[in-house]
Amino acid sequence: MAIARSKVTITVGGTNGKGSTCAMLERILLESGYRTGSYSSPHLLRYNERVRLQGDQADDAALVRSFEQVEAARGATPLTYFEYGTLAALALFGESELDCAILEVGLGGRLDAVNIVDADVSVVTSIDLDHQAYLGDTREAIGFEKAGIFRAGRPAIFGDRNPPDTLVAHANAIGAKLQVLGKDFGFEARERQWDFLGRLGAKRALPVPALRGHWQLKNASSALAALDEVAADLPISLGEVKRGLTLVQLPGRLQVLPGRPTIVLDVAHNPHAARSLADGLLDMGYYEKTIAVFAMLGDKDIGGVVDALKGRIDQWFVTTVVNDRAAPASQLAEVLAKRGHAGTTRTFATVASALDAARREAGPNDRILVFGTFPAVAEALRILR
Repeated sequence: MAIARSKVTITVGGTNGKGSTCAMLERILLESGYRTGSYSSPHLLRYNERVRLQGDQADDAALVRSFEQVEAARGATPLTYFEYGTLAALALFGESELDCAILEVGLGGRLDAVNIVDADVSVVTSIDLDHQAYLGDTREAIGFEKAGIFRAGRPAIFGDRNPPDTLVAHANAIGAKLQVLGKDFGFEARERQWDFLGRLGAKRALPVPALRGHWQLKNASSALAALDEVAADLPISLGEVKRGLTLVQLPGRLQVLPGRPTIVLDVAHNPHAARSLADGLLDMGYYEKTIAVFAMLGDKDIGGVVDALKGRIDQWFVTTVVNDRAAPASQLAEVLAKRGHAGTTRTFATVASALDAARREAGPNDRILVFGTFPAVAEALRILR
């Protein structure tokens, strides 16, 4: 199965922030008039969300055609679900004559299916503890795995100020052109605006990204640093950057739905993401009460996530999602009880029943937060739509 290459390919990995960074890259490139494809995971409501062409989800017929190509080419070679989907996406991109393909790493980097592509620019957004059973139980171990997407002689962007030594060492060992936030590129936040400071100079008076959360300036800076590196092939104007940042959308990332009580959806599922969520909830201002509809997978750091939200949640409505790896609601309740939340915790059989109870309990000046895992947010979106 031959796969034609896009003019430019950008690969994005990291513990958290991958989806946001990809979304900003995609929107800015689309606003610049470039033919753009984006591959991401997981999806919320439909598999088609994972493969986008020109900002639109790939239709069923196109995906089926790509799956058939993979099936015909693989012979006796077994493929995982993610490997199958990645090859199908690449096949579809290959026939679409793209200016830029944006590829989000699924898990880790070094051994991820996306890493079969030699990207022109590789971005690692952040490093923290997640998927420890596969990637290691320290930032240094995980940093080495994530750095596996870097390529010799090509730009490598790290979107946080504290890179693990292993990531820096690997970049140096292979001769990647590493740039680190706060050292080689950065940003300055101002009231209602911000400035990006990059290798090609400053981009000033930028609008705050439409994605909520002050940490999105780091993700936006990583996206702009990557675009600087491909500017010779894909030049982008300041106006196009501004429009892209203003119009970017990504469901489930501190997503606030209209109406009262306020309903917030966030896929935060590890302590690092939960700490950002806690900051985001604080930045939203005062609410009389916050009720969390909370579900997680059993192989995640449930206690670490609960600890990160300390002082932000008044009531916990815990439930179980439909997933083979789901933590039972009783397990979540036990973790909360050990941390002194027994009196404010209720258990429910489903996300639907927990959300229904939260909506009946909440007053107009309260806030409902649905978080902890992608399936919980997806179920809430189905219900609320």
